[in-house]
Amino acid sequence: MQQQIKHIQAEIIDQFQMDDNSRPWIIGFSGGKDSTMLLQLVWFAVKSIDPIIRNKRKIYVICNDTLVENPKIVDFIYRTLENIVKAARRDGLLIFIEKTTPKLDETFWVNTIGKGYPAPNTIFRWCTERLKINPTTKRILEKIDENGEVILLLGTRSDESAKRAASIKKHEFGTNRLRKHPLPKAFVYTPIKDFTTDEVWQYLLAVPSPWNGTNRELITLYRNATGGDCPLVIDTTTPSCGNSRFGCWVCTVVKRDKSMEALIDNGEEWMLPLLELRDLLARSRDDETWREEYRKNGDKAPGPYKPQYRALLLKTLLEAQKMAQMTEPDIELITNQELIAIQLMWYRETIVNHQVSTIYNNVYNENIMKADKIEQQKKKENEILEVSCKSNPSHVQLINNLLNVQKTKILMKKKHGLSSDLEMQLERHLEQNKKTKAVQYAN
Repeated sequence: MQQQIKHIQAEIIDQFQMDDNSRPWIIGFSGGKDSTMLLQLVWFAVKSIDPIIRNKRKIYVICNDTLVENPKIVDFIYRTLENIVKAARRDGLLIFIEKTTPKLDETFWVNTIGKGYPAPNTIFRWCTERLKINPTTKRILEKIDENGEVILLLGTRSDESAKRAASIKKHEFGTNRLRKHPLPKAFVYTPIKDFTTDEVWQYLLAVPSPWNGTNRELITLYRNATGGDCPLVIDTTTPSCGNSRFGCWVCTVVKRDKSMEALIDNGEEWMLPLLELRDLLARSRDDETWREEYRKNGDKAPGPYKPQYRALLLKTLLEAQKMAQMTEPDIELITNQELIAIQLMWYRETIVNHQVSTIYNNVYNENIMKADKIEQQKKKENEILEVSCKSNPSHVQLINNLLNVQKTKILMKKKHGLSSDLEMQLERHLEQNKKTKAVQYAN
């Protein structure tokens, strides 16, 4: 084992000093056992290189947060990243942390509650691309644009699965350590591909991390969850998270979230409402009473979630967050930006019987006075509008709709689509006027 480690570190040093150090290294880091071993090996190898040489190549540690990762794991990973930054400065290494998250309109909750996407399954696994592949790919492409080419270092291993082993073998060429990546001008280097799971654990138990001084917390986390980590996903060959892996706590691709169940059994009882919500999502996917009769493309088949069930999911999610915060005050299951985005989606679909702010206030019983003041101000504005639009009373609602669209766009700090949304409101208003006049003429 020691001889094998020495060989790998010598290989890393040799690879690092190739091609005049012009291509930056990008290390996929999930915080799990494999990516931790990879980063440690690279750290110790690069640290042994003369500073004049090693400072010619930058190393970026990319960590993807889907925003629905298991909160216990997220807390551990973010503390680890902070320690990595401090230790890199201490050791004089050009190692930089890059965190990626999905775009606001592609997050799990905006898609599920906002757009009505049914919970993912093995057939319609829409989450992997939006939450993992797209954010990471975007960041890698940015590095390619900046540097021409990049080398991705991944903690993938051949014994993880037959499919993974075949993928690694397929893209290798010659005796070169690098293999081609689907992204242009990107190459993959997998230093620990030949290690077994037992060897990974042997290494982590024997070699303290250079940023924490110990891997004890990581080992305890695995023991409590009886599972594994969720790898950095950059292509569709990566298997689904869940099952024995740490992954998204909302994952419905698997039948049971064994890791979260195990964490609850080991004292993390505040996660119970999260598990119950995850199970509700799993049941709702196949319950046709939750779904529209038609898909958005017009096909007669179970479509998106009905508005009342989207509102129910939001209420259940906020209740789970509130209960979790009683024990873990810093827990945030859904961001304020996502709440705003969900309301925007509901506006676009003219869902008027449900308001995000109302659901939030009912759950948290907060900002009631503020809401009352806003309501009073809105009442005064309506009175002014009614006077101004006396000759065309229907314009009052039209103007309110247009203002709501604009306010939501401002809150999202995103003007894209504002013009089309405003035009849509105007078209609906004109269509409604035509129907009203037709009825009046018929009478």
